[in-house]
Amino acid sequence: RHRVTGVRQLPAQLGAAVHAPVTVGASPPVPAPAADPAAVAAACDEARRCLDTLRLLGRFGEGAGAGDLGFLGLLLADGRDVDGFVSRTLGPLLEYDERRGTDLVGTLEAYFASGSSPARTKDVLHVHVNTVAQRLERVARLLGSDWQCPEKALEVQLALRLYRMSAAVAR
Repeated sequence: RHRVTGVRQLPAQLGAAVHAPVTVGASPPVPAPAADPAAVAAACDEARRCLDTLRLLGRFGEGAGAGDLGFLGLLLADGRDVDGFVSRTLGPLLEYDERRGTDLVGTLEAYFASGSSPARTKDVLHVHVNTVAQRLERVARLLGSDWQCPEKALEVQLALRLYRMSAAVAR
């Protein structure tokens, strides 16, 4: 993960010291700053983009790096870590499918493609609607109960598409 240690705690600590909200944008560490000043400048630019994004989102008094900003972080980071975004967003689902030989990812894709309708999803998957409901409950346990909230659902859908696209390109 490209997450600076303590980036989420730092705003509270600094805010307490200065008695005002402090917003912090972060970037991945630069391994050898003295040897690579251009990397330091790029890291500063990325941290500034993260800070600007936090401000635009009205998330004052918070700290985040690109990896903490979901799909926006994908656009902000210099490295465009698509695999990291997919892993952060769908990781528990992908691991579950691999361990158990299930296809919750496919169920989720069918669900979104069916307009988030369990009744239409059952027709696409040729299963009973109760099976769809059980699978979606398992998805909620793995991704969190907020996976259907608009912002999170957008990230999940984007991650699903990027996952399928990167798998197709890797063939």
